[in-house]
Amino acid sequence: MKKASTVKQKVIGRPRTGITPLMGFRADSATRAAIVRWAENQPDMPSLSEAIRRLVELGLASATKAPARRSEKSATKAKELAANAIDRLRDSSARPEEQANRKRRLLKGPEEFQDVRVDRPKKK
Repeated sequence: MKKASTVKQKVIGRPRTGITPLMGFRADSATRAAIVRWAENQPDMPSLSEAIRRLVELGLASATKAPARRSEKSATKAKELAANAIDRLRDSSARPEEQANRKRRLLKGPEEFQDVRVDRPKKK
C-alpha cells in the first residue's frame, strides 16, 4: 500500500508581509508633520513608516551612547583658558589669598553640578 501524501492547505486571508510584530501609536498633527518634514529632508525620501523606524533607531542609539570623554589635552587647554579669563576679571582690591580662593571655587564649579561632571570621578 502506498503512503498517503499530505496536501498543503491554502491559507485564507491576506498574505503576510513581514514577520516582525506590528507596533502602532497615535501622534498629534504637529509630531506627524515634524516626522514628514524630517523624511522630506532625507536623500532617499523614506515613507512615513520607514522615517519613524529610522528616528526610533537614532533615538535609541543616542540614548545608549556613553557621554563623550574629553582628551586630557583639551581638558587642560579649557582649564587654562578659564583661568586666564578669571584672571582678567579678578578683583584687584582683594588679598592674593582671597583671589586664589575665588579662582579655585570658580574653576571647581558649583557643588550642585559636581556630581554631573563626566571629567571627574564620582564622590561617595
